[in-house]
Amino acid sequence: MNSVERAVTETKTWITNVVVGCNFCPFAARELKLDTIHYQVEASSKPEIILQAFINECKRLDENENIETSLLILTESYKDFEDYLDLVDLAEQLIEEEDYEGIYQLASFHPDYRFAGAAPDDPANFTNRSVYPMLHLLREESIER
Repeated sequence: MNSVERAVTETKTWITNVVVGCNFCPFAARELKLDTIHYQVEASSKPEIILQAFINECKRLDENENIETSLLILTESYKDFEDYLDLVDLAEQLIEEEDYEGIYQLASFHPDYRFAGAAPDDPANFTNRSVYPMLHLLREESIER
C-alpha cells in the first residue's frame, strides 16, 4: 500500500469508527454508505499548492453532482495547529474570492484540534480531531436539507 492509499484508508477508518461510530455527524453514515465522499491527498507543504488543490476540489464538486463532499487530506504539512488555522483562514478567503460562498462550506479537522477557549483535553475538541490535518468541503444545500 502506498502513502496515498494508506492516508485514504486511515481517513475512511476514522470516519467509520469515530465520526459515524460516535455519531459526531448525522450525515456521514449516509455519504459513506453511498460512496459520495471524495478523498484527495496532498503531500505538498507549500500553501499555494495546497490552496490550488482546495480550489480544484471546489471545481471537482462543481463538475460532479454525484460527489457530495470532499476531504483534502494533508499528509506532510500543517502538523502545527496554529499554522493550520492560518491555512483555514486562507481557504475561507478563497471561498469568498472565487464566489463559492453560499455554495460550499469549509469544515476543519486536525489531530490537535481545539476550539477557541477550550482546554486541550475538553471532550468537545474530539469532534474535530482527525488522523491528518484536513480541509473538508461540503455542499451548503445538503446541509440545509
